[in-house]
Amino acid sequence: MEIAEAVFPILIILALGIAAAVLSRMARVNPIVGYLFLGMMVSAVHPALLSAGGTVHLLAELGVVFLLFDIGLHFSTAHIRREAGDIFGFGPLQVGASTLLIATCAWALGLAAMPAFIVGTALALSSTAIVAGVIADRRQQNCPVALTAVAILIFQDVAAIFLLILTTSLESGAAGPAMLAALLKTVLAIGLSLLSARFIVRPLFAILSKHGAEEVFTATALLIALAAGWLAATVGLSMTLGAFLGGMMVAESPFKASVRSEIGPFRGLLVSFFFLSVGASLDRAVIETAWPAILLMATGIIALKSIANILASLAFRWSVPGSVQLGVLMAGGSEFAFVVFNVPAVRSAVGSANVAQLIAAVALTLAVTPALGYIGRTAAGRLRSRATRRMQTELVPQGNVNPVIIVGMGDVGRTIADALGEFDIGYDAVERDGARLRRAVADGYNASFGDASDARLWRAVDLGGREFSVMTAASIEAARDWMPSSVALFPNLHRLWVVRTDDEAAQLNELGIEAVVSAEASHGIEAAEALLMVLGVAPDAVSAWADRQRVRMAKPLAA
Repeated sequence: MEIAEAVFPILIILALGIAAAVLSRMARVNPIVGYLFLGMMVSAVHPALLSAGGTVHLLAELGVVFLLFDIGLHFSTAHIRREAGDIFGFGPLQVGASTLLIATCAWALGLAAMPAFIVGTALALSSTAIVAGVIADRRQQNCPVALTAVAILIFQDVAAIFLLILTTSLESGAAGPAMLAALLKTVLAIGLSLLSARFIVRPLFAILSKHGAEEVFTATALLIALAAGWLAATVGLSMTLGAFLGGMMVAESPFKASVRSEIGPFRGLLVSFFFLSVGASLDRAVIETAWPAILLMATGIIALKSIANILASLAFRWSVPGSVQLGVLMAGGSEFAFVVFNVPAVRSAVGSANVAQLIAAVALTLAVTPALGYIGRTAAGRLRSRATRRMQTELVPQGNVNPVIIVGMGDVGRTIADALGEFDIGYDAVERDGARLRRAVADGYNASFGDASDARLWRAVDLGGREFSVMTAASIEAARDWMPSSVALFPNLHRLWVVRTDDEAAQLNELGIEAVVSAEASHGIEAAEALLMVLGVAPDAVSAWADRQRVRMAKPLAA
């Protein structure tokens, strides 16, 4: 009976959440708006269902944890080094500029200096959950605007920790020592996460790839996300920072694509619970009586942050279109503002009525953030109609999305990877055999762990952003099982399969798959030639490369 009582609220929320998502799509609005509205309605009818401390509230908190873990999977130490200028330079400038503008307006409207500063800083932050979601929905993860936005959000998540320490220390007056201690803890946590990535996480996944089942892999990903968040919380840092560092640990290994595919369903589901809880936290009486003031506050927040963000972008030598797109995308509020404004000392200093209106205004900015992203992108597109060279560079995708993905890193996969490397064509490879993966990585190939038959992996490796996929080892039965789904999801992906016999090629051709017959002794040279030709490499250059490869293969035999 106790289990049934605990599960019942989740069943109700899941059913209502599905309805809210579908109705939002039918109304052509972002599902976030539907979740916020649903949270308000559920809170009005059954407040205990979404109350703090309940099961749904716990799931909402976990949603943000898993979101930050997923973001961390994109940030290896190499990535941090590449983005250091944005994280430690652009981030502080953006937060500082927004804080200055908003705090000055709050002070001019009658707040004392310290409360005005706290309000300005809390409102200067942007929603990691929503901005990252908007970026993912529009497949902008590897565009410079998106990369910079995520780097700024990382700095904001760290800055939020120190803001919370400041607000909770207002009454005791011990903010300085507490913030210094938090800084030292953050540096120590980053150092420990890097050591753990090398000496714990990577060996652990190597063992699992060889001996673990699928459910063990999933459980391990969940364990790392939750354990990292829990450890950070126990030492006085935030669970979200810990989860981000946990993702960074996994990003240091060749297993991040598989972990992303495992964690994705949990992240999406739990984040929806978060927005439900945000909607439930709104004061309906305040909204009904003070909606003009709330609307004015929300408009002011968006306008001031847009101005500050654009100025910060221009200071970092971004073009005007890029500055507008980034500035407007980051103009909404942050879920962290709800935490800050509910601290008793802050509520007392700012005023309960003002806090209630600010919370409603921040929720409104959260709801319109997807629309703000669209507005900023559209405005930037129009400004770029007269693009200069500097503007054009902001449109070039960056990061690790290479045009070719190779499935299987045996002899054939290695030959194809060598061919692509010879002509400076980027590739990524996935391999499900742990021993073969370790050998490929040790030999310098760009490979990661993954099972291509798992549909969850397809989005994790961004098949939609690829031009070609090369299957080096798969059965005809596997092709019949999952190729229809793959073609339906990624119709523009050019697929090339390497087979041993003409009969296998004929069967694949009947399924609409292009196949290349490559004898075992050739190690895939014919397949590499076919791929290079399709990629536009000159025929003479392809033939010369193939001849060199055959000579190298023949030398050991001649000896």
